[in-house]
Amino acid sequence: MTVTQSAPPVRTAEPERHDQRWSVLVVLCLSLLLITVDSTVLHIAVPALTAALEPSAVQLLWIIDVYSLVVAPLLVMFGTLGDRHGRKRLVLYGYVIFGVASAVAAFAPTPLVLILARALLGVGGAIIMPATLSLIRQVFTDRRERAVALGVWSAVAAAGAAVGPLVGGLLVNLWWGAVFLVNVPILLVLLPAAVRLLPESRARKDRPWDAPSAVLSVAGVLALAFGLKEAGSGSLMPLWAAALTFLSGAALLVAFVRRQTRLRSPFLDLALFARREFTVGVMGVLLGVFALVGLQLMLAQYLQLVLGDSPLRAALRMLPLVVSAVLGGLAAAHILPRIGMRATMSGGLALVALALTPTLTWGVENHSVMLAVCFVGIGFGVQVALLAASDTIMSSVPESRAGGAAAIEETAYELGAGLGVAALGTITALAYAPGVPAVPGVPAGGMDQARQSLASAAHVAAEIGGATGGALLDAARWAFVNALHTTVVVSVVLLGLTAAAVAVLSRD
Repeated sequence: MTVTQSAPPVRTAEPERHDQRWSVLVVLCLSLLLITVDSTVLHIAVPALTAALEPSAVQLLWIIDVYSLVVAPLLVMFGTLGDRHGRKRLVLYGYVIFGVASAVAAFAPTPLVLILARALLGVGGAIIMPATLSLIRQVFTDRRERAVALGVWSAVAAAGAAVGPLVGGLLVNLWWGAVFLVNVPILLVLLPAAVRLLPESRARKDRPWDAPSAVLSVAGVLALAFGLKEAGSGSLMPLWAAALTFLSGAALLVAFVRRQTRLRSPFLDLALFARREFTVGVMGVLLGVFALVGLQLMLAQYLQLVLGDSPLRAALRMLPLVVSAVLGGLAAAHILPRIGMRATMSGGLALVALALTPTLTWGVENHSVMLAVCFVGIGFGVQVALLAASDTIMSSVPESRAGGAAAIEETAYELGAGLGVAALGTITALAYAPGVPAVPGVPAGGMDQARQSLASAAHVAAEIGGATGGALLDAARWAFVNALHTTVVVSVVLLGLTAAAVAVLSRD
């Protein structure tokens, strides 16, 4: 009898990639960290940036906000392109664009150049971000392992946004452009690691790129945000024109949504929203980040311009938020299977609202211990909620639709961040300007500039100097604190309503 010896099995690339899944997670998380840090890295650097480039109030808001507002509408488009042409290829392109934009931003000579460079950074971030989530869905096929991986991803996402002010505080002491230039050497390390470790995804040529949808989404979000900003600042157009711009943006987004319902392969897969769990998860991400990022910018200015902290000290004072955010993301991976999505997400959002409440009693005096306690509650609560939302979103769709689901979640995250800064910044500006009384000895032009923002008031006060400058700065500080109280009330109500909606709408 002849015994036929079977040939040894051929080792494929996919099991090898599976064995490297934790290394892949490290590369993806470092990429995500780089992008999320950039969304908040300027928060501590605002005073130094204002002194160096002297932007107007609306230019300053655009410098801070244009990054998130460009990322948000492009995420779905690049998520679709990643599904069609391969996610690894797009990640590598995104690294190159992000690096070039970082170098341009670092040496920007004017506010306009910096705004354009930040917009290009947003393009690079939008190319990279959907892959960080969809590749996790591709590599981690076991749901328990995927929950742990998503916990790490979620912790990095919030830690990046939280550590941004710390990085900014450390680097701005050297030079404000260093907050951007630091990206370049990191990307030079990440690029070869990504080439070697990231898996290829199966290209799907049936997913076309619809140019009209891209135009409608980008133009709609930018018009919405610009109208909202101008309604609060009135720097470039009257109130009626700002309202018209806002309504035009809303109309463009309605047209975008209607177009998606008619396309065979839409950018935004609206069918996913038929799943209640998916919709609740997206709502939790959008509104949670909306409140968090906008408030973080206001609190960073509170530390420096009201309490008088240096950029480095302000960044260190926000360190409890960073640490608690990381711990919250890791803890949520163990909490979620035990108490379910409803309790985890709604409880996390409620904790953030509770942690914000003590700030309503603060004035211009220092509350060091209570501030640290509040930051711990904010960081831990928001990360627990975001992990629950991420796991729900990614587990409610099959792997073939992971790219679209990831893009929608990232869109909700970035749109929440961008609109949070725009909306809460506008609320603060509307409440701040009328609260700054006329100060004897300050010319009318100086008062107009001081009423634009607290950073502008500090700049004017430093130029005037003496008792008059001190009186102007004290008046501006009290006006900012009162405006901050208004913003906190809006955020607490929004977070409370979102927590209640999650508790009512969730099935588990």
